[in-house]
Amino acid sequence: MQARILMIDDEKDMLVLLERIFSEKSRYTVVTMEDSRNLPDVLKHQDFDVVVTDLKMPHLDGIQVLEQVKRKNESTAVIVMTAYGTIESAIEATRKGAFDYITKPFRKERILHVVEKAVQWQKLHRENLYLREQLDGRPRFPALIGSSPAMQTLQRNIERVAGTSATVLLTGESGTGKELVARAIHVQSPRRDKPFIPINCSTIPETIIESELFGHLKGSFTGAIRDKRGLVEEANQGTLFLDEIGDLSSVMQVKLLRLIQEGEYKPVGSNTIRKVDARFIAATHQNLPERIRKGEFREDLFYRLNVINIHLPPLRERLQDIPLLASHFLEKYNVLHGKRVERISRETLDFLMRREWPGNIRELENVVERGVILAQGDTLEVDDLSMAGGDVPRAGTLPTAEEDLFSMPFKEAKDRILEAFETEYIQRILARHAGNVSHAAKDSGLKRQYLHRLMREKRMESKAFKRSGPED
Repeated sequence: MQARILMIDDEKDMLVLLERIFSEKSRYTVVTMEDSRNLPDVLKHQDFDVVVTDLKMPHLDGIQVLEQVKRKNESTAVIVMTAYGTIESAIEATRKGAFDYITKPFRKERILHVVEKAVQWQKLHRENLYLREQLDGRPRFPALIGSSPAMQTLQRNIERVAGTSATVLLTGESGTGKELVARAIHVQSPRRDKPFIPINCSTIPETIIESELFGHLKGSFTGAIRDKRGLVEEANQGTLFLDEIGDLSSVMQVKLLRLIQEGEYKPVGSNTIRKVDARFIAATHQNLPERIRKGEFREDLFYRLNVINIHLPPLRERLQDIPLLASHFLEKYNVLHGKRVERISRETLDFLMRREWPGNIRELENVVERGVILAQGDTLEVDDLSMAGGDVPRAGTLPTAEEDLFSMPFKEAKDRILEAFETEYIQRILARHAGNVSHAAKDSGLKRQYLHRLMREKRMESKAFKRSGPED
């Protein structure tokens, strides 16, 4: 996304120079202003990531520009230029919130560098502001969006285990939000004021994961130039979240078993046993009992981890949550990318609810983010998602060849296909009639009572499909 920059200077030659410098960089959109009196009107209609303003100008000077910009949007970075490089003016500008201060004449490289730093700062400021707002108004289960029966069950399970110190194993497909659930458990626990330390066991090379977890002593291996605290020590009195636990090597499985069982570990290169008081939450998308049968995962470790098991439903089992999730991501990425996409069209919601989501919530979030970035107006349209790339999920939820239906017994394969067809058909007919069950039943040739029964069996609610249709 291009950063929007407003350049203000009463010298036209300076504006021409600035516009020439930044027009060479495709990542910037530059607006120039020679008369600072136009600022209030411009700010009413446009937002800017960075404002570069001269200090000494007739009418509104640079300090007044700074104050007006900050009143409009605190996250806009303001850079003040002046030919009068006095320490007093620099102090006043920075005290009032200027990002930086440049004296004229300046080198091209200097102003490009300062503006790029300002763009990065502005992005981080927006992210922090968004996260702070989320924390200030957070629900009991932060970042867990949805009201479907599956989500209500998940939230009840979190509430039941959060107050204990029991080890929890989170299972479910990739992208279902296992780390968010782990954080929700931590936030609701007596350890909420202590650290939450996540580690992804699949992304750290086997050669260094022991050092990352347990730390090491200086000289314990090549490159160990100083003592290093491990993540286990960082998590003391808090929560250690072990994501993708199924990818741990057999050697590390033994050491992790001792850690969970005894609360003891040794840093690499040390003979001293250390103790830790941490709560353990693990997660995996793999079938650990199957890996145990293949001799790839320790059974005793599995039972230590699986004291409490919480299974996260895939997105296809909670389709009625998609409107809420999509709206949440719309708001999030409006803030982070400085966009003003105010709504999602009915056609777009229909499109999202008819898709397969093999990547689950993570995939939905990525699609909405790219749609927000590419949207041209104030409404997120299907075309914005189509422009987002070739990985927009395809329609349909019928079983695919990857599920190897032809290796199943005939009756089981037939039941799987019929179940998937019924689910897909009911979703589409309800979406077509905006959740009006009477109209959907009439259109499909089904009795209204029978359609209601099918909906109950599949845990569908008509309100999930209601956008503008009449009440049923």
